[in-house]
Amino acid sequence: MAYNANREGVEEHFPDPRVRKTIAVDVSRIDHSDQLLGEVELYMTRSAKAHEGQTFSRLQSVPGIGQILALVIRYESQDLARFPCGQDFVSSCRLVQCAKESNGKRLGTSGKKIGTVHLRWAFAEAAVLFLRHHQPGKEYFAKLERKHGKAKALTVLAHQLGRAGYARLTREHAFDLNRFVTA
Repeated sequence: MAYNANREGVEEHFPDPRVRKTIAVDVSRIDHSDQLLGEVELYMTRSAKAHEGQTFSRLQSVPGIGQILALVIRYESQDLARFPCGQDFVSSCRLVQCAKESNGKRLGTSGKKIGTVHLRWAFAEAAVLFLRHHQPGKEYFAKLERKHGKAKALTVLAHQLGRAGYARLTREHAFDLNRFVTA
């Protein structure tokens, strides 16, 4: 149902006319929602380009971050002045475990729900897209996977993309893939 081609004629697979009608109504609602979402995405993208065009373009230079993820990252991170360094930003994105610490003594970890869940999703999605579309990223991930295992390697990659995203938000240069995979 996610693709237009799969929606055509789907109601014909059901013999009951009431089910057919329900499916037809649901498909028309999906089509209408897709149109509205397309309009909202276009409006948001145009306003982001007009408001912060350079930052928006730099974010999209990170492999795996497209228009929608760049919008989510930029507008969910809000005021970047509250993050003095990249590690604070990544912590706010739920990409690291929080330390339970008092008087300089570490007492384990705490709080898996500290930070913005939307940023966590955006960088996790960026990590998957990064692996899907970039051969150097696949080779880099294979190295991480040998060292940490598959699940932990994806988390590490999302963390590193979060740091790269913070650098694109705060600095005036685009992403360098060769530097990223050789670091």
